[in-house]
Amino acid sequence: MTTITLVQGDITRQTADAIVNAANSSLLGGGGVDGAIHRRGGPAILEECRALRAAQYGKGLPTGQAVPTTAGALDAHWVIHTVGPVFSQTEDRSALLASCYRESLRVADELGARTVAFPAISTGVYRWPMEDAARIALEMVRATNTQVEEIRFVLFDDRAYKAFAAHID
Repeated sequence: MTTITLVQGDITRQTADAIVNAANSSLLGGGGVDGAIHRRGGPAILEECRALRAAQYGKGLPTGQAVPTTAGALDAHWVIHTVGPVFSQTEDRSALLASCYRESLRVADELGARTVAFPAISTGVYRWPMEDAARIALEMVRATNTQVEEIRFVLFDDRAYKAFAAHID
């Protein structure tokens, strides 16, 4: 049975088997959660991301997919990088956002991870409305068959925490 928990705080300070990175498609770091994970995790993460780009993701990691690397100096075994969609008023991209969570859990199962910490994917510079992102995230992790024992949503601020808490039954 999978437990879903909510924590307000900094995802880079979490202890978990896997920490999910809301990555950009380049896998080479960036702003927000992505930049924070690369900074705190150190150069080992970037080194593995560069190797992934050279070997199989020359055009970048596709939106909705997920791939693991070492966690470097983070208190985790792995970082699972996933690329969320940019929010659009004119195109429904919710299936891509849901795929980020499903694919991250698939990778976690392949790795044998039992605890996974997620950020609120696509809610920063990709502008996904927090309440809708929370609904999609929680519906998808509940619907996904996984061996992960704890799914922890690590929410940066009070607004994000409240949006996710509103969808916890």
